Amino acid sequence: MKIAPSVLTADFTNLKNEIDSISDADLIHIDIMDGNFVPNISFGPAITKQISKVSNKNLDVHLMVLDPLNWIDEFSLENVEYITVHFESNNFLEALTKIRKNGKKVGLTIKPETSVSLISKYLKDVDLVLIMSVKPGFGGQKFIPESLNKVKELVDLREKNNYKYVIEIDGGINGETAPLVKKAGVDIAVVGSYLFNKKERNKEMEKLRWKSLFFQI
Repeated sequence: MKIAPSVLTADFTNLKNEIDSISDADLIHIDIMDGNFVPNISFGPAITKQISKVSNKNLDVHLMVLDPLNWIDEFSLENVEYITVHFESNNFLEALTKIRKNGKKVGLTIKPETSVSLISKYLKDVDLVLIMSVKPGFGGQKFIPESLNKVKELVDLREKNNYKYVIEIDGGINGETAPLVKKAGVDIAVVGSYLFNKKERNKEMEKLRWKSLFFQI
């Protein structure tokens, strides 16, 4: 299972050192919030560009915004691998098309209250499906256990239909929940405040990977 640190709780006054502290990450997760779709504001393209300059890792951009069509171009940076939009946002289908047109991998995400069945007909056209395991908008929330059932459902749909998407989960991932999501079938785990509250973050990511592997054996 890959680990994608969310820099939402990083110290942006010390950005380079913060990014250096997660140098063993598989991806860097970028949470973009507009204050409308979710009741919080994070940061924008300028900070994302700075992160891309000080890191050699690919970026995983999660747009928690009401109108993603207005944001996609600005976040289609060279080392952005995935751009993910919400099923619940405006014009999400057009947004998916635009992401693909911009040469980025297409991600689709759902809030905890949204069922997988509502996005099933779009799964053939996406590269990544993100399950929110907390309510989007704030870090440090408790993992919602029912999210595991959504992951298992996505695994079954992928196998049954020979789909190619990877499954990502975001929210409440820590030393206890990482093995659970791995067992359910998650490919990428977003880890935020739990990781950035640690001093030795690269070692902590390795622990999460090891625990997840051990749980599988």
